[in-house]
Amino acid sequence: MSEQHVGRRAGRVMLILAWGAALLLATHFFGSWEARQRNPNQVPESVHGDGYVEVRLLSSRQGHYLLDGQINRQAVTFLLDTGATQVAIPSALAERLQLERGAPITVSTANGRATGWRTHLAQLRLGDIQLHDVAALIVPNMDGDEVLLGMSALKQLEFTQRNGTLLLRQSTSQ
Repeated sequence: MSEQHVGRRAGRVMLILAWGAALLLATHFFGSWEARQRNPNQVPESVHGDGYVEVRLLSSRQGHYLLDGQINRQAVTFLLDTGATQVAIPSALAERLQLERGAPITVSTANGRATGWRTHLAQLRLGDIQLHDVAALIVPNMDGDEVLLGMSALKQLEFTQRNGTLLLRQSTSQ
């Protein structure tokens, strides 16, 4: 085999590898971009003031407010839902979080009526906002891994929505 033929073959291999690497990088970039469009609050920023903590959230393209936070120090994604009376947790996620099922309760969901269970969250964290002993429901047949952040948590905060931004504020002075 001539040196010229070996050089051309090596060049083709390098070109194929370069295209493969470019495709992998583009896939990673656009996957991350899509995730940021769906949940622009993956790392919510907190602002500390005199007697308060604020977390500012951007709405998703669909107009929803999602943010990554924690329940009992375990990472979850919240979907703010002022129409939900309680924080609602899909049963599969509640099992992973090792939440105890309390008294059964009939819940109305998008899929109809079902039996859920009361539970309490020792800690719920939204950025630097921390809530303790929050009433919640474990809901069966709830799609996805998103926790509906209902009024049992939101009533402990001030919130204002304007122009695609939601401001959550917790008073730190008692």
